[in-house]
Amino acid sequence: MRIRSLGVIDDAVVELSPGFTAVTGETGAGKTMVVTSLGLLLGGRADPALVRIGAKNAVVEGRVAVPAGSAALARAEEAGAELDDGVLLLSRTVSAEGRSRAHLGGRSVPVGVLGELADELVAVHGQTDQQGLLKLGRQRQALDRYAGDAVAGPLAEYRGVYKRLKKVSAELDEITTRARERAQEADLLRFGLDEIAAVEPRAGEDVELAEEASRLGHAEGLASAAAAAHAALAGNPEDPEGVDAQTLVGGAHRALEAVRSHDPALGALAERIGEVQILLTDVAAELAGYADDLDADPLRLAAVEERRAALTQLTRKYGEDVAGVLAWAESSAARLLELDGDDERIGELTAERASLRGELGDLAQELTRARAEAASRFADAVTEELASLAMPHARVSFDIRQTDTDGPDGVEVDGRTVVCGPTGVDEVELLLAPHPGAPPRPIAKGASGGELSRVMLAVEVVFAGTDPVPTYLFDEVDAGVGGKAAVEIGRRLAKLARTAQVVVVTHLPQVAAFADRQLLVEKTNDGSVTRSGVTVLEGEDRVRELSRMLAGQEDSQTARAHAEELLEAARADA
Repeated sequence: MRIRSLGVIDDAVVELSPGFTAVTGETGAGKTMVVTSLGLLLGGRADPALVRIGAKNAVVEGRVAVPAGSAALARAEEAGAELDDGVLLLSRTVSAEGRSRAHLGGRSVPVGVLGELADELVAVHGQTDQQGLLKLGRQRQALDRYAGDAVAGPLAEYRGVYKRLKKVSAELDEITTRARERAQEADLLRFGLDEIAAVEPRAGEDVELAEEASRLGHAEGLASAAAAAHAALAGNPEDPEGVDAQTLVGGAHRALEAVRSHDPALGALAERIGEVQILLTDVAAELAGYADDLDADPLRLAAVEERRAALTQLTRKYGEDVAGVLAWAESSAARLLELDGDDERIGELTAERASLRGELGDLAQELTRARAEAASRFADAVTEELASLAMPHARVSFDIRQTDTDGPDGVEVDGRTVVCGPTGVDEVELLLAPHPGAPPRPIAKGASGGELSRVMLAVEVVFAGTDPVPTYLFDEVDAGVGGKAAVEIGRRLAKLARTAQVVVVTHLPQVAAFADRQLLVEKTNDGSVTRSGVTVLEGEDRVRELSRMLAGQEDSQTARAHAEELLEAARADA
């Protein structure tokens, strides 16, 4: 990795060994920045406060060897990345304003893509993880992760059934607890539908009645107008001297007909006047019929107004017009069917809930059995690791228990009704008996500070054996440990490094001595870490650093002798 302008690091290159790399240095020298850099490179949260004061941005670049055919390689290629001789280039830039950019194999990618690769490339184990593992929820997650498909399969099925049960229970509770409201709603709908049915409105009826009412209300004026128009067109029998349109047009037609043979133009006009004469005759006939058919019956007008009033009552309540009223009636009838079917629906949901609870109980039992089997293997593996970490008599075990309940949301497991949740019915707790005769107690209460660090490291190492990732990073998980236990931790990490790349940030010389490569992080006089501030220690330089870590004095002969002894013991163990 190359790190620029990140925290105390000005510009430095970190070269990691394929095996075991130990990162050491004085407190505050910037060792943790190596961990932070790797976190950024793998999609971690970008904190602008990490950018070195005076710099515009912080940059971390890395070269990662990606195995052919791996999921990480497939995801990188899917994102458009290109490999450089089998090596994947990653880059992350964080500006002082908080903006962040990521590059993968020469292509700009969302930061989330780097995060997806992180799960396949590096497993980070630190003091934060230790504290998290003291929580019961994290311990259950750790056990499930260790169990793998044996738990993952039934857990996925359990979650699907649990989700369906919650949905059915919520619908059943909604129907039963709101029964009164739903009954009131049904009564209102039924009243409205009965009111509409009593009137029996037809589509468009309100428009037709409005037109008829207007015609009946103005019958006298309409009849008078029709008679006047008829007289103007066809003449008035009571006035034989009067002149009407039909007579005048007929005279014009006859005049042109008499001379049409002399000029075709007048013949054409004569034909058009003939058409006008026919049209006038038709209109006059229709006007005569209109006057004869006009209904001036006041009783009919009263009946029309009464019907319109009944329709108005409906439109005032159920719609803007009769079409709206009919639409309301249709939707309300469907809703009433739904409400009237509540009793039947309650029966269906009750039966389905009982069936789902039974299925959930069976799946919960399967989950408990799978967890118990994995817990036994997990505890044995951690106990074996503790023996390698100078705790030969310590025993780790799991307490897998359920909580009884009288509530309606419990499920029956082995004849007991127990509390269930989205991850099953089990509460999982990691217990430690530090020596023979000591009762198993929760690890937070049953272990001293040094013992807790070793237990957590043993747990992390066991996890490392199940994680299909090529690199493991341990960030000062050896805090609170010293002496022989520290030597055993170093030996255990060296053993792990035979099958994977291991990077350890440590302050313990007993651990650093077992590393294949030791990196020293040190500041310059101005408080920064420059390109020369991260160095690979070899020979005499490594002895001097181990002496400093042992006694705080690089030139102490006793410390030097002890440092050389540690290195020799580590080489002999390898």
